[in-house]
Amino acid sequence: MGDRETAIAQQPPDNTDLSFELVDPKVLRVCADPRNLPFSDEKGEGIENKLAELFAEKLQKKLDYMYFPQATGFVRMTLAAHRCDVIMGFPQGDELVQGTNPYYRTAYALVAKPGSGLEDVATLGDNRLKGKRLGIIAGTPPATNMAANGLMANAKPYPLMIDTRVDSSVGAMIKDLTAGEIDAAVLWGPMAGYYAKQANPPLHVTPLVKETSGPKLIYRIGMGVRPADQNWKRLLNRLIQENQPAINRILLDFGVPLLDENDRPVTAEMTAKQP
Repeated sequence: MGDRETAIAQQPPDNTDLSFELVDPKVLRVCADPRNLPFSDEKGEGIENKLAELFAEKLQKKLDYMYFPQATGFVRMTLAAHRCDVIMGFPQGDELVQGTNPYYRTAYALVAKPGSGLEDVATLGDNRLKGKRLGIIAGTPPATNMAANGLMANAKPYPLMIDTRVDSSVGAMIKDLTAGEIDAAVLWGPMAGYYAKQANPPLHVTPLVKETSGPKLIYRIGMGVRPADQNWKRLLNRLIQENQPAINRILLDFGVPLLDENDRPVTAEMTAKQP
C-alpha cells in the first residue's frame, strides 16, 4: 500500500458526510426480501442478513431493514424510493442500480446425489448428461445451454416467478432430486450450495465453469446503491476490501461455491490464511 492508501485506511469510517445520500446516516438501512433464503428473511437468518450485521458493526451503525418481495418493482419500491440505502447482493452490470466492487464470484451449478456418476460434470455439454432428467428453473440462463445440448426434452422445468410466501421452486426441485424424480438439478450457486448442504445425506455441487457457448453462467456479485450515491459507494468498497476474509467465511458457511478469477474454488483454508 502507498502512503495515500495507508492514510485512507487509517481514517475512521465516519469521516465522509453521508447525510445527503442516506435515509438516516446513523442507520444501515438494507433493502431485502422477507422470504428469500439463503439470501435473506425476516428472522435475519440469510447470507445477506449476516453480511449486513458485519457491515453495521464495522460502520458502528444500527441495522434496519426495508422488506419487500424480490419481484418486479423491488428496486423501484425500496432503493429508488429512498426507503433503504443498499441491496446486499446484486449481479454486476445490472442497469437498475449502481454496483459496488464485487465481493464474490460464483456460478450456476449442477447438484447431484453422491455416487450418481455426475459429481464432476462441469459443463452442460458433458456426454454423461445425455438422456438424463434435469431440473431447471424456467427462464434462467442455463436453460439456453441445456436446450443447445438437447437436454430440454427430458427436463423438468420449475417456475421462476412464484409467491415465495407459499411456495419454493428450489425446495421442490431438491425434494424431487432426493426422491429420484430427477437425476440432477441446475441451480444458481448460492441456492445450490445452501440446499445441498441441508439435504440428508448432503448433495454434491459442481459449478458449471466449463461452458464454452451460450449465456455466461459465472457472475460477480456486488452491492447495489443509488446511481447518485458516490460517497456511500466508496465507503462500501473500502469495507468490502478490508473485510474480504470475513465476507468469504460467511459465504462459505452457507455453502456458496466461491470461485477465484481462474474459476478455481476458494476454500475455507485459503480464507483462514488471510489476515
